[in-house]
Amino acid sequence: MIVVTGASGQIGRSLIEQLDRSGAPRRAVVRQHRHGAELGGDYVLGDFGEPESIRRALVPGARLLLNGALGPDFVAQQRALIDLAAEVGIAHVVKVSVRDAARGGLLGLGMHGEVEAHLKDSGLGWSILQPVGFMQNLFTEVAFDGDQGRFHGSYGPGRVGYIDARDIAAVAAVLLTGTVERNGTLVLTGPDAPTHEEIAETLTRTLDRPVRYVDLTVPAMAERLRVAGLPAAAADDLADLMRLVGDGRWASTTTTVRDLTGRPARTLADFVAEHAGRFR
Repeated sequence: MIVVTGASGQIGRSLIEQLDRSGAPRRAVVRQHRHGAELGGDYVLGDFGEPESIRRALVPGARLLLNGALGPDFVAQQRALIDLAAEVGIAHVVKVSVRDAARGGLLGLGMHGEVEAHLKDSGLGWSILQPVGFMQNLFTEVAFDGDQGRFHGSYGPGRVGYIDARDIAAVAAVLLTGTVERNGTLVLTGPDAPTHEEIAETLTRTLDRPVRYVDLTVPAMAERLRVAGLPAAAADDLADLMRLVGDGRWASTTTTVRDLTGRPARTLADFVAEHAGRFR
């Protein structure tokens, strides 16, 4: 049995679809019946805020995808679920994290770093997936005013190997259904690492509409995020995180998707072409 938390999210939905195509037994953990109905098949209502509600989804010897949205209680909730998995006797946990996760890091880097450390100390078998940013994030970042599109950041000229969330799910599916010989951390990227100006050029060329990337200073980007409704401290950290990501640390790419799944990761150009309607 494969238990999928965060089953209604981008990675979870894709993983469920892939497991269903392969015929692998799976159980989705969702917060609402409508999400379970949309996914079909076996599902359990569960909430990270109430770890015991997820217990009924777990069975000894099962494999678990640990995946959830960031929030103020993220670390405590994921630690509690790891403890519950160890108590039940889960065979292996595949955790979705983020590249360069480490204790003390900004925002999600630090939160995921805390959870990673707890998982490694739990006695469970584990695989940690460390993707970079998702291509799907562009759906909400790119805004059009008439025929003109633009998106903002404080990345500077740095390159980032954005990845399609479906490729993350594909790697998770291999780990959850196959033989995992040892614990390990896998960095996941797309096949290329464009600058944000090059991303804008790809969007312009594929959508046949002008799209521009507007690079801002960290203070200016933080102010923009505050105006959009983000709390001041989080806005400051996020703008600074963009600067750090753009310093070149996410510029290298890996072949992990191809190595594990047998096919290359999707390119940004192919992703934009496939989802052109979402941008328009």
